[in-house]
Amino acid sequence: MNIGEAAAASGVSAKMIRYYEQIGLVAGVARTEAGYRVYSTSDVHRLRFIRRARDLGFSVKEISELLALWADRDRASADVKRIATTHIADLEEKMRQIREMVNTLRHLADHCHGDDRPHCPILDNLAQGDLDEAQQNRAARRPARV
Repeated sequence: MNIGEAAAASGVSAKMIRYYEQIGLVAGVARTEAGYRVYSTSDVHRLRFIRRARDLGFSVKEISELLALWADRDRASADVKRIATTHIADLEEKMRQIREMVNTLRHLADHCHGDDRPHCPILDNLAQGDLDEAQQNRAARRPARV
């Protein structure tokens, strides 16, 4: 099948298929004498695997590792589980950071009058953030007092 048909069958856009080929996630795609890509059923299966892994938020590096493990019939499932549990921990940390951002913004929005006055605690906090960070960096570089 051509790239358009492979895209439709896999749910991966033609542009992304070309990208995955460029970075090595999809390798060895057959070509016609005119240079057009020709995809097999197994290529489409691999593209579906990649799409599902991307849907779950795995990085390109992690997907590459998972693809290698998928192809290795002698693999240990512990290797696959290690990648998955590390990814879970990364996702949980991102969720914690997002919750923290939401809480901070909710607090700031709750304290903003949202009227015609120019005072805005949201903007004040954004401007102050640079100062707070600079002060924290300076404090971290100071030698401890004995």
